Amino acid sequence: MPRTCIITDSTAYFTKSIFTGQEHVTILPHSVQVDGHHLPDNKDLSIYTSSTHFIHSPLALAPSVEAFRNAYAFLGMKYKEIVVILLSSHLSQAIVNAQTACQMGKTPANIFIVDSQNTAIGLGLLVQAAAELTHRGYAGSEINRLIRGMVNHIYSVFCLPDLSHLYRAGLIDPAQAIVGEMLGVIPFFTLENGRLVHTQKIRSPRHLVDIMYEFVVEFENLKYLALLQGITTFDQESRNLRDRISQNVRTAPLCEHSLSLSLATILGPHCIGLVAMENIPKEL
Repeated sequence: MPRTCIITDSTAYFTKSIFTGQEHVTILPHSVQVDGHHLPDNKDLSIYTSSTHFIHSPLALAPSVEAFRNAYAFLGMKYKEIVVILLSSHLSQAIVNAQTACQMGKTPANIFIVDSQNTAIGLGLLVQAAAELTHRGYAGSEINRLIRGMVNHIYSVFCLPDLSHLYRAGLIDPAQAIVGEMLGVIPFFTLENGRLVHTQKIRSPRHLVDIMYEFVVEFENLKYLALLQGITTFDQESRNLRDRISQNVRTAPLCEHSLSLSLATILGPHCIGLVAMENIPKEL
């Protein structure tokens, strides 16, 4: 039995349904609060596609301090070390809750907490790598070091038209959201050091495809490339992007993943993004 296990959260999307070391991975779910009800995190975005009117806008909730404490206590009876890898601390309270629970003690296990500075596929790739390392018997300190080194080889860009969601998630100020939505602004962001950074505005559907394609061709040695989207507002653009990549780029094939409810609530249900991971010099 490996001495180390992994904890992550439900915004981690995996490239495989079954992967090495998966049995040593525990996933703590986010949830979404809607008018006093708590919905589990899953791929059902029907609250955004129906004609439902909310009294209070949906809010994504990170796994609680108590959820982390319980996980530490339970896993600490089975493993000597726990590596916690969570979505960016700029997108969720999960890292803060994990750290608070760790400071409360009450587990014999050594705990390492990693801010992935990513989410979705970027987070999932890190967790899969960590799971394989646990399977191979690596110590928690070494897994912590290697995963932190991998973070800088994952890149993400997003087109996020739902500015009110970004405001409610604390990612932009209310004036930006109100003015931007009034003017029909469609902003384009990069994820830099875990923080969404606005880089430019999308002028047209063709412009969106051009920007995303330019992002892809910057890489010479890709290990993984994924398209991430919620409600399919950009259906035609997605097809055009797939075609351009398949015809012109000799690299990792483009895989596709849909947003979960919690991430759709944080980034907005009409989000579309790309996640790229470079091949890393063999150290694992």
